[in-house]
Order: sequence, then C-alpha cells, then structure tokens
Amino acid sequence: MRETKNTEFKEQITNSFLKTVSAFANYGNGQILFGVCDNGEICGIENPIQACLDIENKINDNINPVPYYTLEINDKTSVITLNVMEGMYKPYFYKSKAYIRNDSSTIEVNRLELTRLILEGQNISFEECKAKKQDLSFCVLSKKLENKLNLSSINLDTLKTLELYDDKNGYNNAAELLADTNTFPGIDIVRFGNNINIILDRVTFSNESILSQYDKTIEIFNKYYCYEEIKGAFREEKELIPEECFREAIANALVHRTWDINAHITVSMFDDHIEITSPGGLPKGISEEEYLNGGISIPRNYIICNVFMRLQMIERFGTGIRRIKEFYKTNEAKPTFNLTSNRIQIILPIFNENNNLSENPRKIYDLLKKQSMSSSSIMKATGFGKTKVVAILNQLIQDGYIRKTGTGKATRYSV
Repeated sequence: MRETKNTEFKEQITNSFLKTVSAFANYGNGQILFGVCDNGEICGIENPIQACLDIENKINDNINPVPYYTLEINDKTSVITLNVMEGMYKPYFYKSKAYIRNDSSTIEVNRLELTRLILEGQNISFEECKAKKQDLSFCVLSKKLENKLNLSSINLDTLKTLELYDDKNGYNNAAELLADTNTFPGIDIVRFGNNINIILDRVTFSNESILSQYDKTIEIFNKYYCYEEIKGAFREEKELIPEECFREAIANALVHRTWDINAHITVSMFDDHIEITSPGGLPKGISEEEYLNGGISIPRNYIICNVFMRLQMIERFGTGIRRIKEFYKTNEAKPTFNLTSNRIQIILPIFNENNNLSENPRKIYDLLKKQSMSSSSIMKATGFGKTKVVAILNQLIQDGYIRKTGTGKATRYSV
C-alpha cells in the first residue's frame, strides 16, 4: 500500500488529519487510514472504538461546516478507515483555512482556489459573476446575431435572453468576454521556423471580444495552412491542416478554458503541426475517457457555450473532439490530446493520407493498426530489440501516429 491523492495514512490520531478532511470535503472523496505507517505497514490503533469517538469529536469541533463522513473498524487489524465525501457547501475550513490534496500531501489553497470554492459552494460559475467593466458595447455580437439569426438589433431583452445581463447585477463576465472590449487575456499566436528559437511571426489578441479573436485566429490559420493549387483550367483549394478541425480546437479553447487566471490561449504553428493550448484542465465531473470519446459534456462556461451554439460556431456539447478524431480517421498521423490539471493541449498534424514512414516504423505502425499491443509483443512480432522498439514507439507517439495507454505491465500501444 502507498499514499495517493485520495488515500492518506496516519500512524496515530493527531489533529494533522483534519487538514486532509478539509481537502477531501473540498475536492473529492477520500479516505484516511488510522493505524497505518507512512510506508504502508499496519500497526493498528489501540482501543479503536474510543478512537472513533475521538475522531468524530475532532471533526465535529474543528471542520466548518461539518462534512459527511463514515468510520469503519477492521476487527482483524484494528485499522480505522475514515471515508470523507466531497460536500456541497464549500469551502470546508479547518482553523479558518481550506485545504487541497497535492499528490500525496495536503496544502492550503491559494486565493484563486479559495474564490473558486466559494463560488462552487454557492453554485455560481465565474462567467456568471458580475463583470468589473459595465460600460459594454456589443457591435461584434450584434453583427453575428444578425447574420446567423436575422436579428436586426440587439437590446437589453436580447442580452437577458442570452443570460448576459440581469437587473440586479448588470453585465456578467460572460457578457464582458463577448463585448467589443474587455479586461481579459486572449490568444497568443506564434509561428516558428525550423525550431522554437526561430520566430517567423507573432501576434496577440486580447482585451477584445472572443468572437473577434476567433475570427482573426482563423484568418491567420488560413494564411499559413491553406493554399490554392492550379489544375488545368481550375483552381483547387487545399488545406495542410483541416480548417474544420482547427476551428473546433479554437472554439473549444475559448469556450471551455478557465477565465479567472491571467493567461493566454497559445497557438504554436509549425511546418508539420499546430499546438493549441488552453489554461485549465477538464471541468469537474468529466473524465479523460469521456472527453476523448465525446457524447458527454459538462461545459465550464455554459453561457458562452450557448452563444457559440446559437451562432453555429460549435455544434451540440461534447462533439468537438470526436469530430476532430473522425476527420483524421484516414490520416496516418493522428491528433494528440494532452490533458493535465492545469491545461488542455490539442496537437493537429499536417493532413496527408500518404504519409511516408521508413521501413521499421512502418512495420510497427502496421502491427498496431490491427490491434493494441505491449512493447514485449511488438518485440516478439518484429524481432527488434527493446531499445529499438522503445525508440520507435516514442517517435511514433511524438509524431501523433500512435498513443500509449496504461502503466507498468498494463501499458499498451495503439493507433
């Protein structure tokens, strides 16, 4: 046994466990095992029934509000398991401080995280909060509504219908983001040469409507990744990277990013791929598997989502990533999705159904097109040595041809 983000060991009962109770109640279910040493060795708790009463009293007297929890005693080992459930009435404080789990340790939340907890406890999202800037204009939004929905003008009733304004608080953050000017960061675009030390072009859009940012970013994309090819008497439009996929990626970045941190969405343009990176990980309640497979979506910014849907800039929730993957279905180099707790990155490779792999990578790629395999199975099928197989696999992953799932002996590679 070892400690994890959701499991903590305590050899004895001291008040230090209360920080972790706060963390589990704030950020997700977890358990604390009393009578287990840090190395996972079981030592048990003397008089566990009385110890359970002490734990209850400590929680009830020190955690505010009191979260829902259960206690279990293992009669064979005298280990007490405290199960703490994530609560609805956040934040949960211990000595006027809220805590979060950081890997296998517990730390105090920073000011930004505390603000998020307070809003979550009130069932309010950041985009619903009152905007700092209230003198807003909506020429860009009005023009788009006119083009898509035939609305001749935009008024206060329209903004209320779009949930951008209410009589009590005025404009919210979603309204400011869609307004002609705002106080938020935007999109930082860099076009690189042969390496990241060579910058061929750079432009940043900020403090303007995210609708304008979207349009301008698409224009730059078309400048570098779309061209016309003359065939006889005809001109044929060509795309190095599917524009539809890039549009989906940019729309997803604008709609689903966290807007309460002062960071730009970054678009890094290379000769053979584009990287779109947005601040903030997955919204709470959606797993990595659900994100990649589509069909379910828990929008972080549902007001902005609804506006983008009305303007036909995105389709229904949860389809964007699936549509990107589907578009690349016949392409050997696949899009890559890198997800962490702090960012979401989508990498779109050059679209070319006739990508040429050299002989050895091609041999492994053709194997993985049929089924997922472990590295040892690949070694057996190809006759390659371990070092060679690992090097080829890593290069195929980096180039977006294959993906790696699982860890340890359960690691598998697939197209």
